[in-house]
Amino acid sequence: MRVVFAGTPAPAVPALRALIDSDRHEVAAVVTRPDAPAGRGRKLVRSPVGALADEHGIEVLTPAKVSDPEFLARLAEIGPDCCPVVAYGALLREEALSIPEHGWINLHFSLLPAWRGAAPVQAAIRHGDEITGASTFRIVPELDAGPVFGVVTEPVRETDTAGELLERLSVSGAQLMAATLDGVEDGSVRAEEQPADGVSYAPKVTVEDAKVDFTAPAAAVDRVIRSVTPDPGAWALLGEERFKLGPVTITEERLSPGEIKPEKKRVLVGTGTTAVALGEVQAAGKKRMRATDWARGTHIEQGEALK
Repeated sequence: MRVVFAGTPAPAVPALRALIDSDRHEVAAVVTRPDAPAGRGRKLVRSPVGALADEHGIEVLTPAKVSDPEFLARLAEIGPDCCPVVAYGALLREEALSIPEHGWINLHFSLLPAWRGAAPVQAAIRHGDEITGASTFRIVPELDAGPVFGVVTEPVRETDTAGELLERLSVSGAQLMAATLDGVEDGSVRAEEQPADGVSYAPKVTVEDAKVDFTAPAAAVDRVIRSVTPDPGAWALLGEERFKLGPVTITEERLSPGEIKPEKKRVLVGTGTTAVALGEVQAAGKKRMRATDWARGTHIEQGEALK
């Protein structure tokens, strides 16, 4: 099939690469978010998807809005049979959805209808799901509600961060997307409507969502921190200073919620149940460091607590 791929961040790259390498599909163009400022110099940088397209000489379209008449005209001119989508980052309207014969097929990193929305991987970890996965579905105007072509499953490991789990799903999901397009082309797969039961939502995670509540049980503290690692990053306050926190280890020790107890080889912090041992800590404007080094440099006083 002749396809136009839509995607923006690094997790979309494996799917685009799989389609570029496919013998059955031609990637005629890529749609991605406009170049954005990055780094200290705030220079405009191409998205990871756009950069891969550039490497292969594929036309890159960067509309400010998918409803832009110029973009819609160019898309119609290209004439894709289907538009696969992975984490594009913009809502698609009917005028765009109606152009390809086989519609727009999205790769979503959850087992739909669970965790519709912007942050399904983070939600799966935060809520303690043991199994998650990825789904391909036909995009409809309602959020992530279209009929599903296929799924792959993936266990959520006890130490998984959102970044690690998403990386695995992006790889297995890429193969699912390629297989879905193969099946759509030859008519061997059919989309099935999502069940009405089991619908849940995973809105975008904000910086405030990443603040650690040490009055929560240790297991919840652990999951929240892992769910926002690496982005936007878990954080807590010591006095008025904000510190980012890496994944922690649950212990059997007991301390008051937030209470800090530096030891020779670890730094404990109390929760609503047992204490957790901090992993890495990062002060504003500084590099991440081991919690023991952070505690020595910060000169933690007895009774001080993270809030």
